[in-house]
Amino acid sequence: MSDDTSRNIRIDAAGSSADEAIERLPPLYDGTRWSARPTADAYSYRYAAVGDHAMTLRHSSMNGYIEGDIPPGEDYVIQWLVSGTSVVDLGRDPLPQKIGRPLLFPAHRTFVFSFTDYDQRLVQLNRETINDMAEERIGAQPDAVRFDHTKLPAQPATALWLDTVGLIARTTQRGDVNPLLWSELARMAGAAFFELYPPQGVALPKAVMGSEHARLRRAVEYIHENAQLPLTPSELAVVADLSVRALQNAFQKTLGMSPLGYARQVRLERVHAELQVAQRSDTTVSEVAHRWGFAHLGRFAAAYAQRFGVSPSQTLNS
Repeated sequence: MSDDTSRNIRIDAAGSSADEAIERLPPLYDGTRWSARPTADAYSYRYAAVGDHAMTLRHSSMNGYIEGDIPPGEDYVIQWLVSGTSVVDLGRDPLPQKIGRPLLFPAHRTFVFSFTDYDQRLVQLNRETINDMAEERIGAQPDAVRFDHTKLPAQPATALWLDTVGLIARTTQRGDVNPLLWSELARMAGAAFFELYPPQGVALPKAVMGSEHARLRRAVEYIHENAQLPLTPSELAVVADLSVRALQNAFQKTLGMSPLGYARQVRLERVHAELQVAQRSDTTVSEVAHRWGFAHLGRFAAAYAQRFGVSPSQTLNS
């Protein structure tokens, strides 16, 4: 990049001490519970980054083991291994990584990772920019855009991504990237990212999208992100930074139902989505219903029919 671009981010950290790595690396991701140790060979690490607020290209390598947490930040982080091993989202939905296959860090909640004797490439794309691009493409509210990090990217999308990042890296290395070109390169990376992980617009109720409902919206988003887990009013109240009573009142006044009633509605929608694409020979209504926490099939079927106008079996068989 030339001097008149916003090369605000330039990092080059290296060393041979695990303690030093834990001092320098966690702040780059706002991590709080990181640990590192040597493996078979002498310990060493390197971390380099170049870019600006819109996009940074990063390279991380280590002879050793590192584990830690990463909370949601201002970027979407796509990374892939050149060598070594890693597992992302330890203790929840663990995703062992394959060499050369991009993987999106969970973007809307804290997760835990581990890497061993690795060489890794990363691209960090500004969340606001990507959400605006998703709004252009699918019309989703920026605050409601989601990407399924568990999705396995298709091979053509992976090839496009690696080719695009390679072009950006080569262009950057020439040292003649002006601000306009850098902006276009960032949008190219965004477009290739959408091929890896097509954006999804979570159908948040319009009633919670105003700034005056920011706390309530946090609870609603949390329900969408964690619908597969047991949820309690007290847990949701902590997320929203409200008392349980205030949360109950906000849900009732704005959405006309309790927090757990809204969670049941979201789970009904997840059942409906699964049944629409399921093969009758591979699954049953009861299996899907039980997976989403509906124990009483009679009450579930009645609620489903009221919500979607057909029975669950009709959806599965259609």
